[in-house]
Amino acid sequence: MSAPACDLAPESPDAAHALSNDSTTARAISRRKTCDAALRGSKLLVIDEDESNLAEVRRQLAAGGFHNVVVENDSTAALRRVSEMPPDLILMEVVMRRVNGLEILASLGCDPRFDHVPVLLLASLNDAEIKRAALELGATDFLTKPVDATDLLPRVRNSLLNKSYKDRLSRHAEDLEEQVRQRTAELEISRREVIYCLARAAEYRDDNTSRHVIRVGRYVGIIARELRYVRAPIDLLELAAQLHDIGKIGIPDDILKKPAKLTDEECRVMKQHCEMGLRIIRPLPADELREMEQQFGPLPAGRSQLLDLASIIADSHHERWDGTGYPAGLKGEDIPIEGRMTALADVFDALSSERPYKPVFSRERCFEILYDGRGTHFDPQVVDAFFRRIDEVVALQDELTDATG
Repeated sequence: MSAPACDLAPESPDAAHALSNDSTTARAISRRKTCDAALRGSKLLVIDEDESNLAEVRRQLAAGGFHNVVVENDSTAALRRVSEMPPDLILMEVVMRRVNGLEILASLGCDPRFDHVPVLLLASLNDAEIKRAALELGATDFLTKPVDATDLLPRVRNSLLNKSYKDRLSRHAEDLEEQVRQRTAELEISRREVIYCLARAAEYRDDNTSRHVIRVGRYVGIIARELRYVRAPIDLLELAAQLHDIGKIGIPDDILKKPAKLTDEECRVMKQHCEMGLRIIRPLPADELREMEQQFGPLPAGRSQLLDLASIIADSHHERWDGTGYPAGLKGEDIPIEGRMTALADVFDALSSERPYKPVFSRERCFEILYDGRGTHFDPQVVDAFFRRIDEVVALQDELTDATG
């Protein structure tokens, strides 16, 4: 049972207001003391050619609890001192014989390390023009000498509080950026894993070799780098090439795994895997897109560059340079370069891997077949690029050989 209201409430509204004010004031004072204790450890740098002024400012700061104070009476060494011990706050005379305060302030403004460091300028003269110039150069505040402690200490404290707030915001922004970087990296890993799993799903239906899709993608990357391919990032192209045979998911096993030569009708069905791959990867029709948005909410606008590349490759990697390929019978440079590169990479890996319908060919025999296809099956420039990087190709093939036994 709760306590009676009369036991908790003050005897009058005025008393309640006073209690509330007392409580609020006490909390504010407590918080102020906590902040001040933290601020007193701040590093302060005082720059002035007048030794007596330095001593007086230092005394006033010490009286206010600021003991981490460094003084500098050589204005030419001021910037070096700032770099050696990056301060939390700078107190600086404007008028100095060697280098004046405005010149030092301008130099500080060119260094992003000091963007949050408050600079309080001290001057014997209340010169409006100097004050305007100082504020335009980024001065935080302007104090007239001789400095009064009741003026100096609150301005120092408030400037340090403002810096602390900006530093926290900056750290928070950096933390958010790091979280975004980590999340982006996680999404990239997830995307690659999904693509690889999807590619392997098609590959396992064909010959149960887990590394074929990776090798084809990497071979395409080698060729693309040699040809100075620039239409898309190479790593994206390698990933897209892994989906070249995704359409095989739709081919019946009795055709896909047949160890003997396919009949004409079976060949016709097998060739449909290019069109099936295109249908799997290409953009969704408007009606299907609306259904997905009704189920999952608005989808991101635009088209994935990865899927654009993958759809091009799935559709064109069985076209031939002489126009006798499929599905469209494209010829020469009418075949997308992505399809031409994948065609050679796919054939090379198929020749050098065991299939239900053929044994492994020797590396030398694979190279002979590829070169014999130069200008008929394959783009001559793609063949030449492949052989210019043959050492890299062989090293990759050895690295990613399928496990046996």
